[in-house]
This record gives sequence, C-alpha cells and structure tokens, in this order.
Amino acid sequence: MGQILTAAVALGLLWSIMVIGVYITYRVLDIADLTVEGSITLGAAICTSMIRAGWSPVVGTALAFGAGMLAGLATGALHTKLKIPALLSGILTMIALWSVNLRVMGSANVSILRMPTLFTFIQRFGVSRYFSWIILGGLLALALVTALYWFFGTELGSAIRATGSNPNMVRAQGVHTDNMVIIGLMISNGLVALSGALIGQSQSFADIQMGMGSIVIGLASLIVGEVLFGKRGFYMRLLSVALGAIIYRIIIALVMELGMNPNDLKLFTALTVAAALSVPYLSAAVRVKRKPAGAARV
Repeated sequence: MGQILTAAVALGLLWSIMVIGVYITYRVLDIADLTVEGSITLGAAICTSMIRAGWSPVVGTALAFGAGMLAGLATGALHTKLKIPALLSGILTMIALWSVNLRVMGSANVSILRMPTLFTFIQRFGVSRYFSWIILGGLLALALVTALYWFFGTELGSAIRATGSNPNMVRAQGVHTDNMVIIGLMISNGLVALSGALIGQSQSFADIQMGMGSIVIGLASLIVGEVLFGKRGFYMRLLSVALGAIIYRIIIALVMELGMNPNDLKLFTALTVAAALSVPYLSAAVRVKRKPAGAARV
C-alpha cells in the first residue's frame, strides 16, 4: 500500500502542472479549453522524440513547453481573430494536433526506454524512481505556483485576470482583451505541454492517445483541490489545484486497489466531475426550498 500511495503522489505532482494550466483557462479566463487534450500529447511527443534523436532532455522539455505555447497561440488566434467560439477553437486545434503529433513521432508511439531523462539524472544520486518524480515534480510545481503568483500580480497578469472576470470593463480601460486571452491560452498550454513532457519521460514513452480524457482529469483535480483546500487568496488557489491533482491520483489509486475495473476509470472520473460541478446548483436549490414563504414578500 505504501508503494501505491508513493506512486500516486509522484504521478499527481507531474499532472499538477497540467492542472495549473487548466486552472488558468477555466478559472482565470473562464474558458473551457479542449486544446489541452492535444497539447499534453504534443509535449510528450516532442520531448521523447528529441531524446530518442540524441538531444538533451532539458532541450526536449524546453521545446515541448514552447510548442505548447504555439498550440495555445493557434487556439487564441482562432477565437479572437476569426471569432470562432472558444470551445470550438479548442476542438479544432485539438484535432489538428492529432496529425501534428503523429508527424512528430513518426508512429503511434515513441519509446525512450533505458535512455537518459531528467529523472534518470536524479536517480544517479541513489534516488528511487518514484522519489525522483516527487523531487522534480514537487520543485517544478512549487516554482511554477510562485512564478505565476508573481506574474498575475503584475500589470499584465492583472489585466489577464480582469479579462476573464469582466472583459467589458477591461476594454473600457483601453486594454486589448484579445491579446490578454491569447497570452493566457499560451501560458496555459505551455504548462500542459510541459506536464506532458515530464509524464512522457516518467513512463519512458509517448503515445498518440495519452491525452484522451485529460481535460476531465484536469477539471476533476481542480475541483477536488478547491473543495478540500478552499479558495482563500490567489496563491492558495494555485497551490490547492496542485494539491488537488495529488489527492485525485490517491483517490484513483485507492479505488483501483479496491478492485475497480480499469475500463470504468474514465466513467468514474466523469461522474466525479459532474457531481462536483452540480454541487453549487443543488445547494442553491436546497436553500431556495428552505427559504420561508414570507421572506420573498419582504
């Protein structure tokens, strides 16, 4: 059981970077961005292909981040310049990335088994496999939370946050909201691709289907983090979604240990997200029913 929990925490930390990216679009920009399902695979595809070609894992990881930002740029351009709805823009980019990822990998999957990665470098110091994931994933997640907290406190970052909250007010202040949306999508998908690069290195391969359902996983982790750790302060919100990814992976590991069929895992995740998203509506409905009949006439 101890090894199962360790593996869940390690994998959760790698996925937490993706969840932070989902948070930027879903909570900050108020956009459900399906580009995530393509950009996480893009990050893994580019990084593993670069490593297989003999490049440094650091270079492969950095290029994966940059490629993710370009994917976000594509979605942002479709949405803001061509006026295609945000949801459809993400779907279009996601579909296009399927072909791009196949081109990058040259096949449906790429293996880097027994090849150097960022994790094998840490393992040279006697660190076990899962603890190397925890060390690198934890340091990166904490660094990104701190960096994003600083960035969204700057004038540019505040404009991006304000664009998601009240775009009309921001436009009245002379801010180009289209640019803010594009920057937010670029940062988000860059982080998602970075997470994909780390996941690809941890499992020693990239697969064309590894991004399927990732947006639901991201939303589930985000909601779990918000429910358990609250929404007090922007730094704590960023930290809570990262912790939510860990808790979500622990829940999945425990459920699987109890005997759940792996084929039912995505159904379980979808039901979890649906239940969590419906809580505010159901709570409001219950409050209305409990409201005294005379209160409405006051």
